[in-house]
This record gives sequence, C-alpha cells and structure tokens, in this order.
Amino acid sequence: MAITLNNGFKMPIIGLGVWRMEGKQIKDLILNSIKIGYRHFDSAADYKNEAEVGEALKEAFDSGLVKREDLFITTKLWNSDHGHVLEACKDSLKKLQLTYLDLYLVHFPIAVRHTGVGNTSSPLDDDAILDIDTTISLEATWHAMEDLVSSGLVRSIGISNYDIFLTRDCLAYAKIKPAVNQFETHPYFQRESLVKFCQKHGICVTAHTPLGGAAANAEWFGTVSCLDDKVLKDLSEKYKKTAAQIALRWGIQRNTVVIPKSSKVERLKENFQVFDFKLSKEDMKLIRDLDKQYRTNQPAAFWGINLFA
Repeated sequence: MAITLNNGFKMPIIGLGVWRMEGKQIKDLILNSIKIGYRHFDSAADYKNEAEVGEALKEAFDSGLVKREDLFITTKLWNSDHGHVLEACKDSLKKLQLTYLDLYLVHFPIAVRHTGVGNTSSPLDDDAILDIDTTISLEATWHAMEDLVSSGLVRSIGISNYDIFLTRDCLAYAKIKPAVNQFETHPYFQRESLVKFCQKHGICVTAHTPLGGAAANAEWFGTVSCLDDKVLKDLSEKYKKTAAQIALRWGIQRNTVVIPKSSKVERLKENFQVFDFKLSKEDMKLIRDLDKQYRTNQPAAFWGINLFA
C-alpha cells in the first residue's frame, strides 16, 4: 500500500526508521525487513549509520533479494550543512551506495555553524546555546534542495519538523512544492491542524515516532506511553491485534505514512501486519479523543533552545 506524492512518485505507507541502529544490527535489521515485505527505509545523516545502511542495501541488491527500483530510500540534510546541500547529499549517496535518493528532507528548520560535511555534531557557542548561522535562510536551503531534483540526484524533496507557519512559508517560496513533511505524531500527540494543513496543500505527512516513542526518548520527557492507554488496550482485544498495531492502523487511516522503529524480528513482522483489518469510524474517534499534546521526541533539548516553543 502506498501514497502517491504530489510529483507522481509512490511512497510506501509503512516504512522502517533506522534511528539509533548500529553496526551488524543494521544489516540484519534491513535484510530481515525486506524479507518481511518492507520497501521503505528512513535514515538521516545525523543517525550516523548511513554507511551501515548502504552495506545492507548493497547486499540486498547483489544477492537479488530486491531491486533498487523496488525500494524507497529517505535520508536527511543535517543542520550544519544548510549552506552545503549538494556536498551533503553526495556524501549521503556515497555512504548509502546509491545513485539517487527517493526522498531528501531538510531535517530541522534551522541552520547552524558548518562543521564539515559528514560531521553532524551540534556546535554550541560560549553560552552552551546552539550556534545558529543567521546568514543562511530556509528559502536559500530549499532552492538548493530543488537543484538536487533538477540534477537527478533526488526524486522528491521535503521538510521535517516544520510547523504550520514554516510550512506555509515554504509553499510561498517553493518552485518545487515539498512532497513530504515528516514530524512526530501519534495518539498522544496528534497535531491534527498541521496534518490537515499539509494534506490540504498536497504535502504527504510522514509520522515519525508513530508509537509514541516513550521508552526510546525517556531521557527527554519521561516514559508515558500511548501503548499503555486503556483505550488502545481495549481495541487491541477487540481487533485481536497489539496496541502498536492499533496505533499504526490509526495512523494509516489518517492517510499518514508511518515509520515505526524496532530491532526485533517478531516486532518487525507485527508492525507490518496492519493491512488485514480496519478501524471503525467510532473507534477512530475514540483514539482521536486521546490527544494529550504530549511530545516525546525533542533532541533540541540538548541544544539550549526549544525549536518548537
């Protein structure tokens, strides 16, 4: 099952996020995922594992497990490379061992002091605040992203962690409309206005942290999990599915792409088994009423600023 982007390319509606995956774990994860049926993989320069992802993809292609054209590969431009978009994209392609990307995203709507292509540290100033580069506009970054499409290095470009106002601005100056906006959204953090705004303007929403991410992000905001909510647990019994499968199905029925993360094969299989049932309108409303505006993914907490204030 896929969503057709505003440029005609198709994006599988469920993918696998590889954040915080390392070494041999990455290779086994991706190969097992392909065998299960995954065709969409979401990476980023900042995840510091593009090279490992590339090795796994190469093995998958060389062994005949899958063809390049069957996969949808996403990666992201890091904050310190806004003034070096072409070089950063080529660096990611080299590490991933690919000749083109299906989707390249601006990871965060902020440019910081350049620290060298491939270096995704977050430079801080003398006051331990993120060292923001005020000479590079998001508009300039976007036009450099557009050049990647013209050159054939990237099929689709998009944004990530953009709110309504920044998304609206991007639409105003874009020659190529963003195909995707990727941001955190799950039953406890639904962001309905942003989801609807993007979809109204032909921008596909990718939901990162679609299961709430409480355990993975405990160092930021605690461990409250939507998967422990009684409503999801009751629905899991009703549909004979796990709470995670209920949450993912809810995301899919919102017409958002979901990219859950897991390193366990059985969980990978479970997360992919969400196409054999459908939530009723009444049950969709039950989940809609769970919204607590509870964000769990906030890496900017380490930067001395709040990007989302």
